[in-house]
Amino acid sequence: MASTSELLTSTCAHCQRDIPSANFDLHFAHCSRNLEKCVHCGEMVPTKLVEDHYNETHAPVTCSLCSETVEREAWSLHKSDNCPKRMVTCKYCELPLPALDIIEHEDVCGNRTDYCGTCRKYVRLRELADNHQCSIQDVPSRVNSTGPLGASRGIGARDERPPPRRPRNNGPPHKHLIFTIAITGLAVLIGSLIFHRS
Repeated sequence: MASTSELLTSTCAHCQRDIPSANFDLHFAHCSRNLEKCVHCGEMVPTKLVEDHYNETHAPVTCSLCSETVEREAWSLHKSDNCPKRMVTCKYCELPLPALDIIEHEDVCGNRTDYCGTCRKYVRLRELADNHQCSIQDVPSRVNSTGPLGASRGIGARDERPPPRRPRNNGPPHKHLIFTIAITGLAVLIGSLIFHRS
């Protein structure tokens, strides 16, 4: 059975813990000499580790991407949602880009077109991503009365024809590039001759 002196406790003025009265003097001497209360979280930290505790738990963090200094409590939110240079993926082409560029990129990327096999039209990617729905008048009739299957191919039969080809630019693009390089080279040559004579 415990004696009454073991049941009595006193509150340490330094750490605010209840300490058995029999051990109080020893505890207080150790506590006041070796422990400090963190001013940020109230945790008792060994005196020689106070600076490490602050740096690991409470010190502001500098973001390596945007160089902004962020409070430690808001660090995970900054990394996942607020950093303007965090990488996000375009919902149309799945290209990873910095968050500050994504809106402008998606405006352009969403206006590119792709072929819809149902209505046989080119549709903007933005509309395809927003659940493009072909209206009845957009879906061409697929009845082929002259073919060997005749009318057995009704509306709803899948059109196996490939998508129509898009018109190409006049001339291959590599010819324009070669022409540009040739003109640039000629300009550099003429410029160096003129400056060499001066």
